[in-house]
Amino acid sequence: MLTLLGGVYQFEREILLERQKIGIEKAQREGKFKGRVPTAKRKTDEIKTLIAEGLKPHQIAAQLNIGVASVYRYREHPSPRRLG
Repeated sequence: MLTLLGGVYQFEREILLERQKIGIEKAQREGKFKGRVPTAKRKTDEIKTLIAEGLKPHQIAAQLNIGVASVYRYREHPSPRRLG
């Protein structure tokens, strides 16, 4: 019985995802669906200015209301990533 219910659920989920994909594609064609606006990317110049002023990444993030990782991502000279 549970196997049957699981199969029905999976079938319904696949149909739902297919309809969702079709709806998103239609909205994109009409120019209505553009995704989330990147907030930190628009503030790249401000990030670089504040780094030049000597602020630390967590201070910049708090001031611009973005994540600390975004500050590291958009600074001018990123340090090499450590593996492990």
